[in-house]
Amino acid sequence: MSEILSKYVAPGGEVELKAIGAEQEPEDSRRRKSHRSQVLRVLTEDRVEVAMPIESGKLILLPVGGEYDMYFYGDNVVYQCNARVADRYRYNGQYVLVMDLTSNLRNYQRREYYRFSCALEMDSRQLGEEEVAVAAQEELLPELPLKSSVIVDISGGGLRFVAYYAYEVNSLILCKYHLQIEGREKEYRLVGKVLAVNELEKEPGVFDHRVQFVNVDPQDREEIIQYIFDEARKTHRKTSG
Repeated sequence: MSEILSKYVAPGGEVELKAIGAEQEPEDSRRRKSHRSQVLRVLTEDRVEVAMPIESGKLILLPVGGEYDMYFYGDNVVYQCNARVADRYRYNGQYVLVMDLTSNLRNYQRREYYRFSCALEMDSRQLGEEEVAVAAQEELLPELPLKSSVIVDISGGGLRFVAYYAYEVNSLILCKYHLQIEGREKEYRLVGKVLAVNELEKEPGVFDHRVQFVNVDPQDREEIIQYIFDEARKTHRKTSG
């Protein structure tokens, strides 16, 4: 088993758990239900204590014997392994999960696919094929009207937004939004390909769009990833504090 757990995982670090199982759509880990928590103690090189997840003020009692993909988040790096809930109990007022690692810890390279839930205003419009190469250059874009929407999650590889309109699947769109980067607001104008569109069952007339970035600048991608990690840490501190 892993001999590097105590080297790369420390108390206080953020951890994410994604259930493993046929009903959890294992072919697409990004769609599986995830629970965020915090490392409490590294007990051995294959056993760690984490805080029981809390969501919307409610304790999430993960079952003993349940199997999960476990992700440890550091400073702009992610380590992943498989793990099983070995025990759960309350200690010093803290609800605790004991997780046994069932695979080696590995560097998780696909950081850009870590999705962060948010609520960010975005403007967009559909692009023609001839516009894609120059879409990020504001001075070359014609002044065409943009439609308003709200980003509900974002990653270095794309985003998901909801709107009172629907784009066609496979269409290319301009995504314009702002992020707080190192204490300042920065505007992003990125090209995205619409991968999926679904009308919300509980909100008729509202459409959920899943978008993949196209030809994104590497620096922009890294800034988005850093934003996600910074905001995730802030969120975790608020919920655990």
